[in-house]
Amino acid sequence: MGRAGNIMRRWLPLAAVITLLCGLVYLAVQQQLRHYADDPQIQLAEDAAYALEHGASIESQVPEGGVAIERSSAPFITVFDDRGGVVRSSGLLHGRLRELPAGVIEYVRKRGTDRITWQPERGVRIAAIIVRYGGARPGFVLAGRSLREIERRESAVAVQAGIAWVVTLAASLAVAALAEMLIPGTRAI
Repeated sequence: MGRAGNIMRRWLPLAAVITLLCGLVYLAVQQQLRHYADDPQIQLAEDAAYALEHGASIESQVPEGGVAIERSSAPFITVFDDRGGVVRSSGLLHGRLRELPAGVIEYVRKRGTDRITWQPERGVRIAAIIVRYGGARPGFVLAGRSLREIERRESAVAVQAGIAWVVTLAASLAVAALAEMLIPGTRAI
C-alpha cells in the first residue's frame, strides 16, 4: 500500500469519530436552544390557566392585541373557549386573530397540555405552550413567542460546528500524514 493509502488508513477512523462527535455536539446544543425557547411561555400559560380556572377574568390575564407576532419577539397569550374558538389574544398576525390548526385543541383536551411549534404562515414560527383549564368556563390558554432569534442562534451553532468539523478533520489529516512520514507503514490504532 502506498503512502497515501497508509495516511487514509490512519485518518479515516479519526474522521469518522470527529464527524460523529461534531454532530452530537451540534445536536445537543441545538436541542438545548430549542427547549429554552419554551421557558417564558410555560410560566405564562400555566399561571393564566390557573388564574382563569380560579375565577379571574380573561381581561385580567390577557392584555388586548399588542404583539404583532409576524415581527415581534415578545411573548403573547391567547385564550380559547372550550370549543377552541379564540376569545381574546394579546398576539395578532397582521392585525387579525389566528385559530389553531385542527386537532391541537382535541389533543390538549385529552392530555391537558402540549408544546408545539406553530407556523401560522410562511416565515412565522412560534414556540407555543397550550394548557387546558377547568372551572366555571373551561377553555385553553396558549402562550407563544417567535422562534426567529432561536433559529438564528441555531444557524450560528451549525456554522460554528461546521467550522470546527472542517478544522478538526484537516488537523487530524495533517497528524495522520505526519505520523506516516515519521513512522511509515505502521498500522493505525
